[in-house]
This record gives sequence, structure tokens and C-alpha cells, in this order.
Amino acid sequence: MSRLRAHPERHLVSRIGWLRAAVLGANDGIVSTASLILGVAAAAEERDAILIAGAAGLVAGAMSMAAGEYVSVSSQADAEGADLDRERAELAADSDAEHEELTQIYVGRGVNRDTAESVARQLMAKDALGSHANDELGIHELTTARPIQAALTSAATFTCGAALPLFIVLLAPMRLLVLVEAGASLVFLAFLGAVGAKAGGAVVWRAAARVTFWGALAMALTAGIGHFVGTAF
Repeated sequence: MSRLRAHPERHLVSRIGWLRAAVLGANDGIVSTASLILGVAAAAEERDAILIAGAAGLVAGAMSMAAGEYVSVSSQADAEGADLDRERAELAADSDAEHEELTQIYVGRGVNRDTAESVARQLMAKDALGSHANDELGIHELTTARPIQAALTSAATFTCGAALPLFIVLLAPMRLLVLVEAGASLVFLAFLGAVGAKAGGAVVWRAAARVTFWGALAMALTAGIGHFVGTAF
């Protein structure tokens, strides 16, 4: 007689929160810092000036990413909290209406009326607010807003991403700095896009091509501006 055995399942949705902040932070760190370095390098020939500009961009960018992510995700967390408070009040005021609301959700998904009523009743008996949060509001534990985690992840990954273009400035000869910086940064971006796609279960080559294209465009624009500014002055 065969026996049913539980098997572990790992779903990629559990990675959404930290993966989004990590990829965004590292990508922005590479693109913004490399673009800044190329812009300054096209207008000046002093390595120290380029390093100072790049380091300042790293610090400012990391703090900006952390603050932006914290404010953005905190707004999401506030909205989720307000919805939960409203739902809690509705459950206290009229639990029968909330039971019917949950029943209708399950009926709409294809469950027959009797089963839907029974399921709604059992779930509400165990955790009424949690049941409505999941099925009515779409608030799930795996995807709930975590402001501090998002802020720290963004700042850390931005710093790691921005450190790569700065490292190139230390190694590359000045006469080839622009070419080496641009080429190495595009390789970094392609690798980051591939890693992010792999971790998220997306198509690797498409993600790598997408992030490389936009990074190349940003660097080309800033290098062009730096070149014209340097020529003008």
C-alpha cells in the first residue's frame, strides 16, 4: 500500500520582498556610480577627482535608496495597517455580514455554497481577521511590507553595486579609464540581471539584456554631458 508523503515546496514568491530591494539597490549602485564616474572622467583627467566624485555618489546614493525604500514601504505598511484596523472594526460590528462576505469570495472562486459557508465559518472561528486579510484584502505574510528590511537591503546592495565601478577607477589606466569603466560596468549589470532573473525564476537572457541596455543608455548620456561640459570649460 502506497503511503502519501509530504514533500517540501519552495515558492519564489517568498523572495519578492528582499529580491526586489536587492536587485534595485545593486543595479542603481552600478548604473548611477558608473555614470557619475564616466561623466566626471570625460570632463577631467585627475584620478583623485574621479574617486572623490564616485565615493560621494556612493554615500549619497546609499542613503537616498535607504530613505526612499523606507518611506515607500512604510506607506504600504500604513495602508495595510489601516485596512486591517477597518476590517477588525467590521468584524466586531457585524460578524455575520463578514461571514457572508467571505462565503461569497469562495463561491466566486468556484466553491459550492454549502462548502463555502462551512469553510468560511471554520476559518473565522480560528482566525477571523487573518482569514479576511488573506482572502479579502490580499495581505499575506510572505508579501507584507517590511520597511526596515527593505531600507537596509537597498542601502547594502547599493553600496556593493557602487563599489564595483569605484574599484575599476583604482585599477584602470587613465588613458583607458572610460572604456574600461564602461565595459566592466556593463558586464557587472549583465551578471546582476542574470542573477536576479535566476533567483526570481525569470528568463535569464531577457533580464540581462534589459538591464544592460538601460545601463548603457544612462552611461552614454552622462559621458556625453561630461564630455561637452569639459570641452566648454
